[in-house]
Amino acid sequence: MALVTDILDWLQALPQPALVSATGALVLAECTIGLGFIAPGESGLLVAATTANTAPRFLILWAVVAMCAIIGDSLGYAIGRKFGPRLRETNLIQKYGTDAWDKATDVLHRRGAWAVFFARFLPVIRTLTPAAAGTSGLEFRKFLPAAAAGATCWSLLHISLGAAMGEAAKRIEGLMSTGGLIVVGVLAAVGVFFLLRWKKKRAMAKPAAPAESGTVE
Repeated sequence: MALVTDILDWLQALPQPALVSATGALVLAECTIGLGFIAPGESGLLVAATTANTAPRFLILWAVVAMCAIIGDSLGYAIGRKFGPRLRETNLIQKYGTDAWDKATDVLHRRGAWAVFFARFLPVIRTLTPAAAGTSGLEFRKFLPAAAAGATCWSLLHISLGAAMGEAAKRIEGLMSTGGLIVVGVLAAVGVFFLLRWKKKRAMAKPAAPAESGTVE
């Protein structure tokens, strides 16, 4: 049974607006402070991207995901701006992300807006960087272009990976289903060959039986 192909076909048959909306919501939630520890935005995006098998599907998913990521980052920035360093003491960050928060803050102090761009590609730190940027006092006019560029490149990368994985999974499963008997047959032939060879060597290694002696008259 072509299980992977069936699942991918089922995903691709879902109404695109619902699938894209759900994916965008997951990404937005992940990009907002703290929710990245709960919402599997990146995983959901990769799964949804397996359905991007046409140019319109790809472009629509890319646009929606990039926009949701930018909005999520902006919300995180606003939260950091409002609550400041107190965010580090919240239960969620104390439990899951103290080290990531400290790393994000340190890089922001040293690299500024560049840290916002590159942090987009780092799990956990990606979730905390927007709030850390708001807390650190980085100006929004510098934060937003870096966040938008990071979100656009990140979403393009992951959608491309998801689409490629979906196509590769179908091809691999297709090869396995059509060539499975051939592979099994070749393996069986190789097994028989080595078995016969082993038996032949064993037979040759046995000492020959002594010939019967007789008298010549």
